[in-house]
Amino acid sequence: MQIKNFKDMYIAALQELVSVESQLADTLKQMADAASHPSLKKVLMQHRQETNAQSQRLQSMLQNHGAKLRAHTDQAMEALVNETKKMLALLKNDDLRDAGLIASAQKLEHYEIAGYGTAAALAGQLGLRDDQRMLHDSLEEERKADAALTKLAKGEVNQDALAA
Repeated sequence: MQIKNFKDMYIAALQELVSVESQLADTLKQMADAASHPSLKKVLMQHRQETNAQSQRLQSMLQNHGAKLRAHTDQAMEALVNETKKMLALLKNDDLRDAGLIASAQKLEHYEIAGYGTAAALAGQLGLRDDQRMLHDSLEEERKADAALTKLAKGEVNQDALAA
């Protein structure tokens, strides 16, 4: 897609987020399967459900603008996913793996937070208030997921990993 104007840049940002969410949904399932701590499994699977809903929201926005879904892979998310897989392969102890999963999940979340913040700002500049609201909703879901991971890490998982 050639980006010729500000709206094209906004559409490209939405298309990137679709790729991000698609990659994340698959990765969250793998992460939940690898987790041993029940609360961590639960947080990861809940966020996977949110991720699928966010993807649907994004696809709906694109459709409302008459834009197509691009067959594209966001390379930054792909790199973060690959780093997560490497981390999982290195961590053999369950407690340590759970701490590593949280650290990796938070890197993924922070990338999403940046993407949604940027897209919401672009929507605001274009006067697309409905889009901006939906993007802010997704942004808040990402922030809540990040906060849940932090709480879990500080409250239980990292302490178990330290003792391992």
